[in-house]
Amino acid sequence: MEDVLVMIVGAGPAGLALAACLTVMTIPFILLEKEDCHNSLWKKRAYDRCHLHLAKEFCSLPHRPHPRQAKKYMPKNDFINYVDDYVTHFGIKPRYNHVVEHAAFDEIQGKWEIRALDMSCNVTQVFISSFLVVATGENGKSVIPDIPGVKDFEGDLVHSSQYKSGLEYQDKDVLVVGCGNSGMEIGYDLANYGARTSIVVRNSFHVVSKEMIWVGMHLLKYLSIWVVDILVLMAVKIKYGDLSKYGIHRPEEGPFFIKATKGRSPVIDVGTVAKIRSGKIKVCPGISRINKNSVVFENEVESHFDAIVFATGFRSTVCEWLKDYEYLMKDDGFPKNRFPNHWKGSKRLYCAGLARMGLQGLSRDAQAIAADIKSTLQSTEFQ
Repeated sequence: MEDVLVMIVGAGPAGLALAACLTVMTIPFILLEKEDCHNSLWKKRAYDRCHLHLAKEFCSLPHRPHPRQAKKYMPKNDFINYVDDYVTHFGIKPRYNHVVEHAAFDEIQGKWEIRALDMSCNVTQVFISSFLVVATGENGKSVIPDIPGVKDFEGDLVHSSQYKSGLEYQDKDVLVVGCGNSGMEIGYDLANYGARTSIVVRNSFHVVSKEMIWVGMHLLKYLSIWVVDILVLMAVKIKYGDLSKYGIHRPEEGPFFIKATKGRSPVIDVGTVAKIRSGKIKVCPGISRINKNSVVFENEVESHFDAIVFATGFRSTVCEWLKDYEYLMKDDGFPKNRFPNHWKGSKRLYCAGLARMGLQGLSRDAQAIAADIKSTLQSTEFQ
């Protein structure tokens, strides 16, 4: 059994950001990570052409801005190098291969008891902690919908977290299921490599450019979301026109309003729309069923595919190991309260990076949590 003041679970950007903030404040902590490396989502589950969708000024971690020479929209490997340098600079030493299996609040001790399996030696360790921070991220387990026939598909079937490059799909018929940023960018990548690409679009969403988001985020410092949405949608109309003829429909609410209230990001176009307009990418309706080597859509059209890429998101796994999650979380493993009031629960339980607000949001979480822990430690009640 090991006593620790602050326990952080998860060594992605959120956990590392908090670790850096606590290091600056000289507050001791332990950081547990189930993988064999930090920042594993970017290192292991990101496709090759992945870039930061927002400008670097909105994507730095606390106390360490991006270098001036860094590209405005950093590619995957540049961001990985930035985080590696961040870990080295602050001397952060996560305990890798530690899978947290159980965490519960002990009313008698007034502390958290955390049990973690050390995969390197197959030994369960017990930690007692005054503060517990959940920083396991939004992308715990990949989700593939239970579509009739999906298990019988004879072609290649992968989740977007397994997809790396369109090179291996050249001259193949590939269906991308999911029209978020990952799905649309993977579709673009496939088409660039010569795959005959189709994308399933079921829901309405906004399509914007990187420049529109950049301008909009700066305008939000001075104008209301309502006004910024009007200005951005005017720019969208000029640039993209009416996309409904291609099967893409816009929501009635604006892109920044939806992000702020529902955590759903607009699609930041990397060139996919142009390929849809040119016919190089085909838009399909929802799927009714999957046969051994074909897909039947809701309009009863059946098409052959060699591969299906499911860009259908992830689900949180927090509630599988955090037994007293009701102090902070809902049953789906996400915070009860909306951003920016989501990060603090009762019993000194916190979460970082679970508000669907990207790197800028998790950086704010880390700084707020560190400040709150410091304030609590200085209070007469804690002492």
